[in-house]
Amino acid sequence: MLSHRHAIFLEVARLLSFTKASQSLFLSQSAISKHVKALEEYYKTGLFERHGNSVSLTPAGSVLYQKLLVARQLEHELYEEFKSISSEFSPQVRMIIGSSTTISLYILPPVLSVYLQNNPNVQITLMNRNSENIQKALLEHEIDLGIIEGINKVNNVTYTPFLTDEVIAVCASQSPLKDKQLDPKDLYDIPLALREYGSGTLAVLEEALKRKQIDLTDLPVKIRLGGTEALKNFVRADTCLSFLPRPAVLKELASGELVEVQVNGLKINRTFNFIQRKGTENDLLYKNFIKFIKKQYSKKE
Repeated sequence: MLSHRHAIFLEVARLLSFTKASQSLFLSQSAISKHVKALEEYYKTGLFERHGNSVSLTPAGSVLYQKLLVARQLEHELYEEFKSISSEFSPQVRMIIGSSTTISLYILPPVLSVYLQNNPNVQITLMNRNSENIQKALLEHEIDLGIIEGINKVNNVTYTPFLTDEVIAVCASQSPLKDKQLDPKDLYDIPLALREYGSGTLAVLEEALKRKQIDLTDLPVKIRLGGTEALKNFVRADTCLSFLPRPAVLKELASGELVEVQVNGLKINRTFNFIQRKGTENDLLYKNFIKFIKKQYSKKE
């Protein structure tokens, strides 16, 4: 089992910030510094280099960090195996996961609630960013598991399919587009409101348009907004056209605030994947989490 001090070191190394680690662990910054100093005295070497308000790992700190990541994975495996032997064994563990906006806002919350009811010993931190930044966070060890869609795959990441959904064209009820049926070529003359670069929603839209020989950069984009909710709220107040995930606009479609606009022959489906760094796929804590989430979501469907 990792010592308390090593767990604190891991968090400081993950975030490269004593301040952020103190906020994450609900400890004072002085307590964080005290524990790190004790480790540096134990190992007879510095583990962090201080640069004003930021820190970086020393060579010794990098070695310790990499070894502790392996140790933590072994700890998770040990805990999961002991839980299957003894129902009374229930140590507290932390999971740090990240997911793109659609998943964070519309898919995960009710399923996470069920998971935590069944696993009261687990504390979850959920990071909500666009798909590109979630994958970046995974590669930089800020998170240990991500759920993303619609971006280029990289070699050192494992992708496990989770679910598929649909991105649809929508406009506000006051828009002159509401009763129209469009052809893809009509998009050259219609103001668009879209997600920011790095968004998985934007990436799958771009791919779908390419299949129709349309380059997204040639279209009249009126505004780009970071986040599904910001984009949805803008579209509700404007007359432009947008492309949003169906799960994100179900309530607005039902109330009539937003209207689905048919674009002939333009089907935009996307697949969400669990992502993990290669070599961590057998971490039993996360492996069982993925199995549980997939099972629960299949029940919802």
